[in-house]
Amino acid sequence: MDSPKAITFRFNGQKAAQAAAYLLKLHGSRMNYMKLIKLLYLADRAMLVRQGHTITGDTMVSMKCGPVLSNVCNLIKRDPFTSIAPEWSDHITEPTPTYEVELKSESPIDELSEFEVGLLDKTYEQYGKMNEWQLVDHTHNHLPEWKDPGKSALPIQPEDILRAENVSDNKIEQIRTDAAELLFFDSLT
Repeated sequence: MDSPKAITFRFNGQKAAQAAAYLLKLHGSRMNYMKLIKLLYLADRAMLVRQGHTITGDTMVSMKCGPVLSNVCNLIKRDPFTSIAPEWSDHITEPTPTYEVELKSESPIDELSEFEVGLLDKTYEQYGKMNEWQLVDHTHNHLPEWKDPGKSALPIQPEDILRAENVSDNKIEQIRTDAAELLFFDSLT
């Protein structure tokens, strides 16, 4: 019997940019970019566990400094091959030499649901006072899906997060089906 296909979501660059801008606004408009990446990861993780999908749809990976969102990392680093979210650079600066990003202009949050905004608020309330290294330690020590990748990166499967949070196999299968259907419908447009 074939093993089930991994749960895959479609990255939504506009939602990622709006969520990042919203967190920056909560933090006074400027933040270390590793901290921003960790906060977005934690919000996506919480959304996955609660609602069966993520806010950004980004691919999660384990890196040396903990779990991250792959496309968000590329956006922050301004990867020249990444044009997945042009609105990102409309609202968020390139990193400074001290690894900070800043809100250029206020971003709308019209792509984010009320639930997602509330989840971003809760994530910031819970983790926003931690610095980037405290967040690295937290994600290393408290998130079972993180595996030390050495000098590379390892994919984090949504299923592993869901199982670690005691989500039933039936519910995981429903999440897999829903995600596959959304990807199929997206491919038609």
